[in-house]
Amino acid sequence: IEQPTFPKITEMCVKMIRRVNDEEGIKKLVNETFQKLWFTPTPHHDKEAMTRKILNITDVVAACRDTGYDWFEQLLQNLLKSEEDASYKPVKKACTQLVDNLVEHILKYEESLSDSDNKGVNSGRLVACITTLFLFSKIRPQLMVKHAMTMQPYLTTKCSTQNDFMVICNVAKILELVVPLMEHPSETFLATIEEDLMKLIIKYGMTVVQHCVSCLGAVVNKVTQNYKFVWACFNRYYGALSKLKNQHQEDPNSTILTANKPALLRSLFTVGALCRHFDFDQEDFKGNSKVNIKDKVLELLMYFTKHSDEEVQTKAIIGLGFAFIQHPSLMFEQEVKTLYNSILSDKNCSVNLKIQVLKNLQTYLQEEDTRMQQADRDWKKVAKQEDLKEMGDISSGMSSSIMQLYLKQVLEAFFHNQSSVRHFALNVIALTLNQGLIHPVQCVPYLIAMGTDPEPSMRNKADQQLVEIDKKYAGFIHMKAVAGMKMSYQVQQAINTCPKDPVRGFRHDESSSALCSHLYSMIRGNRQHRRAFLISLLNLFDDTAKTEVNMLLYIADNLACFPYQTQEEPLFIMHHIDITLSVSGSNLLQSFKESMVKDKKKERKPSSDEETESDSNSGSGSESEEEASKPRRLRKRVDSDSDSDEENDINAVMKCLPENSAPLIEFANVSQGILLLLMLKQHLKNLCGFSDSKIQKYSPSESAKVYDKAINRKTGVHFHPKQTLDFLRSDMANSKITEEVKRSIVKQYLDFKLLMEHLDPDEEEEDG
Repeated sequence: IEQPTFPKITEMCVKMIRRVNDEEGIKKLVNETFQKLWFTPTPHHDKEAMTRKILNITDVVAACRDTGYDWFEQLLQNLLKSEEDASYKPVKKACTQLVDNLVEHILKYEESLSDSDNKGVNSGRLVACITTLFLFSKIRPQLMVKHAMTMQPYLTTKCSTQNDFMVICNVAKILELVVPLMEHPSETFLATIEEDLMKLIIKYGMTVVQHCVSCLGAVVNKVTQNYKFVWACFNRYYGALSKLKNQHQEDPNSTILTANKPALLRSLFTVGALCRHFDFDQEDFKGNSKVNIKDKVLELLMYFTKHSDEEVQTKAIIGLGFAFIQHPSLMFEQEVKTLYNSILSDKNCSVNLKIQVLKNLQTYLQEEDTRMQQADRDWKKVAKQEDLKEMGDISSGMSSSIMQLYLKQVLEAFFHNQSSVRHFALNVIALTLNQGLIHPVQCVPYLIAMGTDPEPSMRNKADQQLVEIDKKYAGFIHMKAVAGMKMSYQVQQAINTCPKDPVRGFRHDESSSALCSHLYSMIRGNRQHRRAFLISLLNLFDDTAKTEVNMLLYIADNLACFPYQTQEEPLFIMHHIDITLSVSGSNLLQSFKESMVKDKKKERKPSSDEETESDSNSGSGSESEEEASKPRRLRKRVDSDSDSDEENDINAVMKCLPENSAPLIEFANVSQGILLLLMLKQHLKNLCGFSDSKIQKYSPSESAKVYDKAINRKTGVHFHPKQTLDFLRSDMANSKITEEVKRSIVKQYLDFKLLMEHLDPDEEEEDG
């Protein structure tokens, strides 16, 4: 393969490999393809083929730097698992070859780094090779045991670029996995690693500190037991924090504190990171001292969460998160509950602090998951000798109790306008559900709401969770569907960047698909559930439901754009719209007419009986009102155009308006729901090309097969309820009642009356 074709091959590999978790057929194809391409042993003499393979793998790993490496781990696990019980293990052999050759390549790149022309390219290659070795170590650390001593010197890499830091972090991660597996490593080698790691912890930033403390944890706890070395480091930073706390208590505005801010930030982070990997309350560390270290650390870190500087607060919360991984029971402390829940629920609280609290919960759950998986693997090894499963259960009981404490506030974080806050909240909920720590029913409406998020990755994750819940608990989704739709409206309200624009219920792209289309597609397969869901949505339009107008618009948008498949679905909706309209619409018109007549009685307006008698005598007001109240199609023929006709109608009704304008606004508000239903019926009729007779002949009790035909959708039919949009944009519900607003409502009343007259076109003969 010539060099120029590499980028194309890499691109193809990246696209294919991302399908490693697809349905079984595709998964099998991906596994087979990469087994042939990468994980088949190469003849020893064919160095060129081996080099091509190494370059291809490292190119693909480098290309996935930003999207993560789950696919590689999944692929490797699938392939190694498939040959677990086989006598011949080609994948294992190929992995050994690859690891040995990757180490050789690293040494080559190291030599060529002195060649300044290729420095950038080779530095990138070096990172890709070491990252690939880490991915192998994660799945099969035994492969790297013989190369551990080769990797150790890379901890002393001089750091000047981002790539240098990545080399150090990946080498630390490799040694963390590999050193505990080495048989009788030399003391010099171990002491060198400890010293190298300590220098890095003292010198560099957060990411390096985190990985180096983690590596030190594995080396000291599992191999060297050099606790004094770690205790000295802990005391250095703990002592610095105590001193800074005392200075702050004496004088919060002291200039010394400002000068010492970098030291404060480093101490907060490092004390937390050390507490994550070492239990300093063990006798090995503190000797005979009766001091409770974890409580002292909690007190110190909590003090700095109340600091006026947000950066200090954030580092203190990061430190707390680390400490809680070693001692989860601290999360039950009242001051911790108050801190976490107030940050999550306070709308004015900084976004950074919210994200950090969510990240803390996420990291805790990820660590618990890893622990449980490890306990499960250990249990399988020793099977009946010891009930290790019990240990996993105790720890998951603790996680469950912790998540019950914070669940409500985490779910409420879905209603935040910043996508990063929603992203971490969703991660926490997904981890909580996957570990079975809470009953899923309480999360269903929130997941439905997150399924409408503008970011595809988030809505796919939420939809995936719903699919998993639906598999295990049939009927849960349907049970919470309406609550979920209402909640999705709240999410859309929260992320609406332009408050003057009404929230809409469909995507503003070529598809114009309903925001809740995934929810509908999950329910539509069950006729009974689908009908109950649609009726519940239509009931919200009833004037007694008192649903706010923008939410009705949002629901109407969804009903207009749901992915209906058979004729029965829209016909059922139209049938129920007709039932609602015939009652609610008539009631609404009647109450509007009554409000006009009632108020005029005060001015000694004739009663309706007298009115009929005096029609021929009185030539003015009552006649004009009666004329305006008649159906337009039954009115006297007037030789004037329809505009002036409409103007006369408006003037006639204007004369009869009551002085109290409350009924007017009430009518304008309540009529929106009925108007939306009228518009929705018209839209579905146009979209599906149904005739009036087909709609009227439909009966919900008919056999399902009669209306099982697929819908023939018309293209370019959009749902645009202009009157409701105008009503919301002009904020008519809160407007001051001017003559103009009155005229606008009267016009709305007359339009509404006309639409109601057209509801049953066959009842009377129409004028054209």
